[in-house]
Amino acid sequence: MTKKVAKPRACVVGAGAVGGLFVQALSKAGWDLTTLARGETLAAIRGNGLRIDNERIDVVATDDPGTAGPQDYLILAVKAPAMPQAAPQLKPLVGPDTAIVSTMNGVPWWFFHGFGDTLAGTRLESVDPGGVIAAAMPAAQAVGCVVHLSSINAGPAVIQRGKGNRLIVGNPAGPLDDRTRKLVNALAEGGFEVEPTMEIQREIWSKLWGNMNMNPISALTGSTGDRILKDPLTNQLVRRMMVEHLWIGQKIGIELGMTIDERFAITRKLGAFKTSMLQDLESQRPLEIDALLASVIEIGSLVGVPTPYCDTILGLIRQRAANLGLYRYSLPKR
Repeated sequence: MTKKVAKPRACVVGAGAVGGLFVQALSKAGWDLTTLARGETLAAIRGNGLRIDNERIDVVATDDPGTAGPQDYLILAVKAPAMPQAAPQLKPLVGPDTAIVSTMNGVPWWFFHGFGDTLAGTRLESVDPGGVIAAAMPAAQAVGCVVHLSSINAGPAVIQRGKGNRLIVGNPAGPLDDRTRKLVNALAEGGFEVEPTMEIQREIWSKLWGNMNMNPISALTGSTGDRILKDPLTNQLVRRMMVEHLWIGQKIGIELGMTIDERFAITRKLGAFKTSMLQDLESQRPLEIDALLASVIEIGSLVGVPTPYCDTILGLIRQRAANLGLYRYSLPKR
């Protein structure tokens, strides 16, 4: 008699534009899935399933992590600003062998786990204030996933695919283990273009090179990416922020192997696009300021790299976001 192999158990936290695609892929791979959702999204999934383009995916949905219990895989598809508050609430989903897969933009809380030479093990206050995320989500159990795709929420639990379909997956401390290889295979079986890597921090830093400048500048100006690069003054500002980012990367052992002009050529192919931060601002959602920009500045301070241009943009964007109620920040008392 053939022994029945148990399906991997996975919970996707956040059934939005990115999380919903993970639900779709892992469902196709035959995994035992739960999704954590709230409000209208939860009601829509329970009533009509999760809808991606013309496909309906029926998945167990809950707003109570305690009902799902420890998972083999926990897929975090919420935005970085939600993590300090969400992480302690997600502890019931995390067992000693749970792989915690982070898909958020920017520098994650586990970035220096097994990486960074003298900075190895460093906790970034800008990303994980007070260590609340690491206390609930051990860095040793993390799996990094860099997302290169676009999709939009067209309504509660209704998702429309955009351009791109690529994921880069790796372990913070180096070689892929069995659990990560199993995830890579399942995501590929589910339809993603998946690239395993032994340098996940480099992939995160590389994506950040085009996000930590264009995102806040677009939110400050309201301009699309093409206009920011066409204007000689904002183009110059982006370049100077990118140089600071390059210097910091070199200090922590990351070489990107690309010139600024080569990176600009990639960005220009996107045309008149709105960055995710501008979209969040227009939709009155919290902005990913800390993971995308404050983290870079904090790392710069740790390795002795001045960041005057990044500092200026951080000062402006956090005040703008705070004035709109989209960021927790208050001016220091004199």
